[in-house]
Amino acid sequence: MASPTPTFLIVPGLRDNVSEHWQTLLTARLPQVRTVPPMGREDLNCADRLKAIEREIAAIEGPVVIVAHSGGCVMVAHWAKITRHANAVRGALLATPPDFDSPMPAGYPSLEALQAGGWLPVPRERLPFRSLVAMSRNDPLGEFERVRELAKAWGSETVDLGEVGHLNPASGFGEWPQAEEFIRELS
Repeated sequence: MASPTPTFLIVPGLRDNVSEHWQTLLTARLPQVRTVPPMGREDLNCADRLKAIEREIAAIEGPVVIVAHSGGCVMVAHWAKITRHANAVRGALLATPPDFDSPMPAGYPSLEALQAGGWLPVPRERLPFRSLVAMSRNDPLGEFERVRELAKAWGSETVDLGEVGHLNPASGFGEWPQAEEFIRELS
């Protein structure tokens, strides 16, 4: 008997959904998808975002594959520590997680704002489900070796995407066809 088709849960980063972002474009092609609702760029309350993930997961019947980007990856790591629904997750694609332990570029939250919002320290516990961290060699938000160390702490498989910036529209990415390949592997 074939296992049920998973629902794909999109977990955007701190900048929320952007129409030309690969996550947003991916939602149109996936058969069963839910998205963690936007919280607004100014709302850095990590606890509120974790509650939003928990609400979405709780509303899904059957298996889930998480598709997170940037700060969404850190949200998933925090969520995994508090959830009662980890057993529903077949796997998680964690694309270009940031290095919240180092100052962010201009236009992004400061370490002080991240601390005040409950983001720090970034969890370093093994995730209770299979995960794949897609890493960039020239991500302005996450130095490659630090992201590799984070992935190792999470117990994640890794894939080196090469020089893809932050894998967002500012780095030249709208469509990211490789995401579908990765989520098929995790399904």
